Amino acid sequence: MFRWKNSSQPEQEHNEAALREAKIKELRALLGELSGRTSLFYSDACLKRYLEARNWNVGKAKKMLEETLKWRSTFKPEEIRWDEVSGEGETGKVYKAGFHDRHGRTVLILRPGLQNTKSLDKQMKHLVYLIENAILNLPEDQEQMSWLIDFTNWSMSTSVPIKSARETINILQNHYPERLAVAFLYNPPRLFEAFWKIVKYFIDAKTFVKVKFVYPKNQESVELMSSFFDEDNLPTEFGGKALLQYNYEEFSKQMNQDDVKTANYWGLVHSTDNQLHASNGFSGAEISPDPNQTNP
Repeated sequence: MFRWKNSSQPEQEHNEAALREAKIKELRALLGELSGRTSLFYSDACLKRYLEARNWNVGKAKKMLEETLKWRSTFKPEEIRWDEVSGEGETGKVYKAGFHDRHGRTVLILRPGLQNTKSLDKQMKHLVYLIENAILNLPEDQEQMSWLIDFTNWSMSTSVPIKSARETINILQNHYPERLAVAFLYNPPRLFEAFWKIVKYFIDAKTFVKVKFVYPKNQESVELMSSFFDEDNLPTEFGGKALLQYNYEEFSKQMNQDDVKTANYWGLVHSTDNQLHASNGFSGAEISPDPNQTNP
């Protein structure tokens, strides 16, 4: 977004990098003195994502960060554990895949046709838990995830309410900015068009361009999927060769193991009454740190 006239490309890149660094420092100064988990959350990588989401407007990025701080202080995503949301995961309607895309990103598979509950609060809690888990498991050189959305068995009767879709979009683009690399909507039925005509107005421009409609009989779609995924890893439901197998018991074991890693990372420990308590001097009421703070 930054332009310098009469500058060589290397010089322009250097100037842009310097200006971005200055913007990050300016934003950090506006945020004031931080402590505990709040200071960990506000890593340079985090500030950069919020600035990017607001076209490097420092004032708008600050406002966006403050809104996330309020949301995280009440939603407490760092304190959600698998046993609280496991009922939502019984059908495998949303889960972390056992493979990465070609860029090494964590992949979330969403299968809205397998919706098994009606509580919006529990559905959102489950989704946020899996987003946080996906971020926790990102490679060190990555900060984004990919979504694969399978429309098998989807119908208007199994479709999530507009309110649920709107809240999902709100959480993703306002509280996890620049965490989504791409979302593939694979072979949606014609009925989905009516749903999409409403939902798309809730999506901001930066997120909208990341949404890709993919159809198995369309060669351009097939090539697009191939550019992001190895077909040997990609499930057949998405045009690949691998068998999609969701094992609830095995996935639960994996999530329980990750919960220990998450608690240790954030300085939270489980007591004998299965409640979370702060350790390392961090208050449980504070905002959680950015689990991917080392990823630029």
